[in-house]
Amino acid sequence: MADFVYPPVLVAARLMFRLLDNRLRVTGAEHVPTRGGAVLACTHVSYLDFIYCGLGARPAKRLVRFMAKQEIFGNRVAGPLMRGMHHIPVDRAAGQASYDEAVARLRAGEVVGVFPEATISQSFTVKEIKTGAVRMAAEAGVPVIPMALWGTQRLWTKGRPRDLTRRHVPISVVIGEPMRPGPEDSCEALTTDLRARMSELLEKAQAEYPEAPQSDAERWWLPAHLGGSAPTPEEAAELDRRS
Repeated sequence: MADFVYPPVLVAARLMFRLLDNRLRVTGAEHVPTRGGAVLACTHVSYLDFIYCGLGARPAKRLVRFMAKQEIFGNRVAGPLMRGMHHIPVDRAAGQASYDEAVARLRAGEVVGVFPEATISQSFTVKEIKTGAVRMAAEAGVPVIPMALWGTQRLWTKGRPRDLTRRHVPISVVIGEPMRPGPEDSCEALTTDLRARMSELLEKAQAEYPEAPQSDAERWWLPAHLGGSAPTPEEAAELDRRS
């Protein structure tokens, strides 16, 4: 499919990050295939994650088609961009059509990006994840590539004010080895394995992150088990139920 919108959007994003000196560090980029279909299964801590997940695939010169909720496509500004970049709208009341579209894109050799947690993790740990990433990869005969992001929550996350002009924020993108689900494999078992891999990558990104909170007020962007003031996974689950 022709891409007239996606490349200039990436150029604009890179320019903005350069102006803000957002120090993007991608590790494991060699795991993204340079051709053929693949599912990128990424952790979710920020409203900006799709941008950085997409940039993680750029060393392989791949454009990622994200599955995103239908409401974004109805937005007056974001909608035309989402359609122009050939992302995949998801109607949660009728998800089969978007699932089928994603499988068709994978079979056609596209890279499809998903956030298996479905919503932002307010605990900054990996929530329980959906089986869709594994199921579509198995059906299309393509790999699932786990990915974790860290630092993006400092710019814009759920329950916190946006800080999109904050300068010098390091952003880590960590990509793991591909999983290759087959049609005979247990989707539940593979999904458990995928979550474990995503958690391991996130913990690696957190351990290697070059900055720490400079005050108690900044401890909000660290998970509770690392001494931060973010909600525990149990508290975050309750917040999700209330929202």
